[in-house]
Amino acid sequence: MDSKTAATLIVTVILAFVGYIVKYVNDMAVARRKDRLDRLNLQLRGLYGPLYAFDKATNIAWLAFRSTYRPNKAYFDLVDRPSEEDLAAWRIWMSEVFMPLNLQMEKAIVENADLIIENEMPGCFINLIAHIAAYKPVIQRWRDGDFSEHLSMSAYPTDLTQYVEAGYLSLKDERAALLGKLKV
Repeated sequence: MDSKTAATLIVTVILAFVGYIVKYVNDMAVARRKDRLDRLNLQLRGLYGPLYAFDKATNIAWLAFRSTYRPNKAYFDLVDRPSEEDLAAWRIWMSEVFMPLNLQMEKAIVENADLIIENEMPGCFINLIAHIAAYKPVIQRWRDGDFSEHLSMSAYPTDLTQYVEAGYLSLKDERAALLGKLKV
């Protein structure tokens, strides 16, 4: 074999090896992007999407309720207490609208805690679960005919909407960016 043939053979082998390395690196990057996209889709489908929808629905229902019952004043004002009619409306809305939505949010959190963005459970999730748990005995008392209590001992987390919306939109943006990178 002459030197020209040997050089051609060496260059061919080197180019084939470099091509293999480039393909391997590219395949690894595509696989990482695909894995990240799969994770984002799980987070959106299993946790942040449902929470976003339930939170939006809860807020719309709350505004509808408040536009009808005791608008422009605190619902449970210690001085201007709600009437029996207002309390009955509260019990119906809490039992039939707000609590079912709360329970759906609780289920999404508990069953999909592994999909939380952060390494630790967000405080608003813990506070929501505590709020729901503390409302369960109140609602059970209503079923038993005892209307002496109307509120959970644990407040609804005021930061839940902001957290859920920020997480949902962030995941949607990241997913859109990844999908843009995968387009041919």
